Amino acid sequence: MEIVLLVASYLIGAIPFGLLVGKLAGVDVRQHGSKNIGATNVNRLLGKKLGIITLVLDVLKGFLPITLAAQILGDSSQAVIYACGCGVLAVVGHMFPIYLGFKGGKGVATGLGVFLYLSPLAIAISLLIFIGVVALSGFVSAGSLAAAGLFPLWLYLLGASAPLIVTALIIAVLIWIKHHENIGRLVRGEEKSWKKKA
Repeated sequence: MEIVLLVASYLIGAIPFGLLVGKLAGVDVRQHGSKNIGATNVNRLLGKKLGIITLVLDVLKGFLPITLAAQILGDSSQAVIYACGCGVLAVVGHMFPIYLGFKGGKGVATGLGVFLYLSPLAIAISLLIFIGVVALSGFVSAGSLAAAGLFPLWLYLLGASAPLIVTALIIAVLIWIKHHENIGRLVRGEEKSWKKKA
């Protein structure tokens, strides 16, 4: 059962909702904007409504696998580890989807879904960090990196168990790795800013 849940979590995470939403609107999001299949690029190309729809769907594909796995497997220490593994694999699926030749998104929204299960309170703290960083810098990527990177710290300070903290740390590292191009542009001063757009 555990293996089935792990595989199913990856396959659910790999569903490219941003691409599907774009296709329904007549646009291949991989060919425009940042060419990313995530909600941010969908929002830029197709507007807030479709961007929000994509965001919600991407969050759900992170939240549902870990939540359902936890309910099915129970609350033993081993079950918690497998449930956390389902959350990580959902994010990996979004980043490296088998349906798209393993070329996917950056995992922020799907990671948010997993984080939401791990600790809604920590999510609230990271959301404030995200809003603050984006408001001050104008860079969504900087806000995402700060929020994801600090999330494991909030879990630790809130007394979360080791498996939850490790899960958050793994996802945060994956998000940072997938943002390597954004990090390079931020360092060079070439990243697109919402402030400049406004």
